[in-house]
Amino acid sequence: MKTITASAAIIVAALAIGFGIYMVDVEQTQEASLPDVDVTIEGGNLPQYETELGDVELGTEEITLDVPTIDIQSPEEDVAEDR
Repeated sequence: MKTITASAAIIVAALAIGFGIYMVDVEQTQEASLPDVDVTIEGGNLPQYETELGDVELGTEEITLDVPTIDIQSPEEDVAEDR
């Protein structure tokens, strides 16, 4: 029963495709054209701004830093020292 239904569905689909391809005739009856567009361009201007900037003074200064020394011992070093 299922094979008969599937076969019928395939036949109906094939007929619909055949009808769509061969039974419909489309002909162009008028040429297409692009719309007419007139563009006028006038010169523009950018906005003007007044700005006030602060004074920035740059310089260099030599300073001395005391950097701490760190002694790190890994567990492997602790085992080697214990022997």
